[in-house]
Amino acid sequence: MSTPSCRLAIKAIPNAGRDEIVGWLGDALKVKVRAPALDGRANDALCAFLAEALGLPRRAVTVASGEKSRQKCIEIAGLSLEQARARLPGA
Repeated sequence: MSTPSCRLAIKAIPNAGRDEIVGWLGDALKVKVRAPALDGRANDALCAFLAEALGLPRRAVTVASGEKSRQKCIEIAGLSLEQARARLPGA
């Protein structure tokens, strides 16, 4: 049996005062991270923060598309979309 995985639309806000999940904007999850949008630091911080929020190892959360955009698609290994939404605040 294969491991479940899903993709989640993200609206990322870099240079925020703190790392936090703001809530859902339609199908996209709005997430603020403290890291600047410089040299991929905001993407790394976003993936690490989401992995922690989902209770997954850091390597399970990656940016599938939108590396240079605030609109991103995040790949989550080990959870279905329903499981991921259930673990996130405001789902």
